[in-house]
Amino acid sequence: MPTPDDAQQVSLFLDDNPVPFARYAPPVKIDLDTTRLVDGPHELRVVARSSNGQEGVQRIPFVVRNGPAITVLGLQKNDTVSDVVPLTVSAYGSERTDTFVITASETPQTVPAWVWASILVFLVWGAYYLLTTLAMPTS
Repeated sequence: MPTPDDAQQVSLFLDDNPVPFARYAPPVKIDLDTTRLVDGPHELRVVARSSNGQEGVQRIPFVVRNGPAITVLGLQKNDTVSDVVPLTVSAYGSERTDTFVITASETPQTVPAWVWASILVFLVWGAYYLLTTLAMPTS
């Protein structure tokens, strides 16, 4: 962890840790390795000190998701349920990049309501067009 000799410095903290994981002279360009963090919400706190000793703080919340993406169909946050609740749980990760498995590679979902509404509008328009065309007198 390089420590600058001059008075200007930028300290980087993760979450509530009082000890910075890095301290540099500005400008700072680093790669934040999130593979060492647990999945979930985190916060990067940047403390910059100017040459006259004044400090500025910026907090940047972020979410880490290095693990597999999890989708649960059949239960949502704060649902009220009773009896038996059928669930479909899908978890897809990126552990292997050398093969692609076609079976179960997509999360099954229902057809959105806007698709059904679009199909219905198209069918009604088609029926209207057909009826008005057949009803036109031929001269």
